[in-house]
Amino acid sequence: MTVDEHVAALSAALHGPARAKERMLTEVRDGLADATDALADAGLPADAAARRAVRDFGTVEDVAPSFQHELTIAQARRTALFAALSAPVLLLCWQVAGADGGVLSHTARLVGGVAAAAALLCAGCLAATGAWARRLPVPRALPRTVAWAGTTAGAALGVSGVALTVTCVLAANAPLAALIAVLTLASHAKVASSARACRHCARLA
Repeated sequence: MTVDEHVAALSAALHGPARAKERMLTEVRDGLADATDALADAGLPADAAARRAVRDFGTVEDVAPSFQHELTIAQARRTALFAALSAPVLLLCWQVAGADGGVLSHTARLVGGVAAAAALLCAGCLAATGAWARRLPVPRALPRTVAWAGTTAGAALGVSGVALTVTCVLAANAPLAALIAVLTLASHAKVASSARACRHCARLA
């Protein structure tokens, strides 16, 4: 197997944030190229040097789990960041909900509270995988926790946004309804898609 074939097979086996994955594969490709050059300088033909470098590096089955673990942590941090950043959107929703005492606004505040709790949990997980994690091991269950907290935050954001939008429409405040709908739908899309990717990575790690 050539270096490019090995890197392509490794790429197909890994899942996670695109930039982190590309950076990881670039490091692998550069490392294998350096190893190939060193073996060629030692007297091996180029093709044999490349095959030897790939063999010494390890098969995809051998090396993929450790790379996938790193990508899963990166995806968990990405999901936690998106969920934590949804908190300002929720504060805006609560501000709007406070202006009306109807059932829909109470529903929005209740569901928004669930989303806020999930966002705070994600913020804690984000801190746990940050600078402190360089000296402490990351709990194995943390990516799965972030994945489901993000899923909860995304779903609650969607429900809360719909309830508040309907509330504003009934109150004949169309501009505010449109603003909340855009903000909550954008936040919901970001958090939900990242949480879905995080669940997939957590199953692989």
